[in-house]
Amino acid sequence: MTMDDELTYAAAGVSLDAADAVVERLKGAVRSTVRPGVIDAHGGFAGLLALGGLGYKDPVLVAGTDGVGTKLELHREAGSLHAAGIDCVAMCVNDILCVGAEPILFLDYVSVGVLDPDVVATLVEGIADGCRQSGAALLGGETAEHPGVMAPDSLDVAGFALGIVERDRLIDGTRVAAGDRVIGIAASGLHSNGFSLVRRVVERAGGLAHAPADLLAPTAIYAEDIRNLRALVDVKALAHITGGGIEGNAPRVIPDGCGMVIDPTAWPRPAVVQWLADQGVEEAELRRVFNIGIGMIAVVDPSEELAAIGALKTAGRDAWVIGAIETGEGVRYTA
Repeated sequence: MTMDDELTYAAAGVSLDAADAVVERLKGAVRSTVRPGVIDAHGGFAGLLALGGLGYKDPVLVAGTDGVGTKLELHREAGSLHAAGIDCVAMCVNDILCVGAEPILFLDYVSVGVLDPDVVATLVEGIADGCRQSGAALLGGETAEHPGVMAPDSLDVAGFALGIVERDRLIDGTRVAAGDRVIGIAASGLHSNGFSLVRRVVERAGGLAHAPADLLAPTAIYAEDIRNLRALVDVKALAHITGGGIEGNAPRVIPDGCGMVIDPTAWPRPAVVQWLADQGVEEAELRRVFNIGIGMIAVVDPSEELAAIGALKTAGRDAWVIGAIETGEGVRYTA
């Protein structure tokens, strides 16, 4: 009887030995993300984190989920799956930061056609790196092998972040008013949006060898930046600039009757944005699809704009006053 005739899990395409190898390799990475509140469940079926000892009086839990999208395919081609893991954490954590939450835990879900322990372990080690950067515990995860359903070399990842914030410290944008200043916080590159278009541009340009070095830079994680900012400044609104660019995301966090005027010359653009323009992507499309160098926007009172810039730069993050709130709707560019 051949292997193909056997009625075993291995013959059906699932390797339990490979799964065990991944778990063993990742134990240290997971332990490196432990934070206050984590309860050792001794390998149980769920992760545990106690809220009682964290010092909150009226806590609100904040949840977010996201993935890496088609950027993952370029990461695989480039051999940069560790960075893909950081991307996964960043895209989830940066969303929950926008309401003022402190990230406390993260879960990942990895699906593959055929399990390659090195591939999955490298990806999840990147996720652990992102968790350390954000202060969240990697509390659990799942790796699923789907032979016969996914192609053998298929790979996808999704993440789930949970944060916590005092109710009276929620950031909801309701206090934003005309005259407030818009602070642009530097992106590390394209982050993880618009890569279906990017992949087409890369293909036309002749492949990754002809793309700029920052094309696959991991998405910036803004947890420490926002902690430092809120320690010194009253932040009225925060927007994570993801797919849809500034014009698609900033209006989500300001009240009706308020618009935003943005000076696109107020900050330097990452090299990759200029490269996309040089390859023929029109300016309107760049603004509509990508962050064009601004990964997060904060809205503050005019009296605090300099303090906000100083707090971010002290944290090691470039930031600029890029605009203001005005009466109206949507986003208007000055140039």
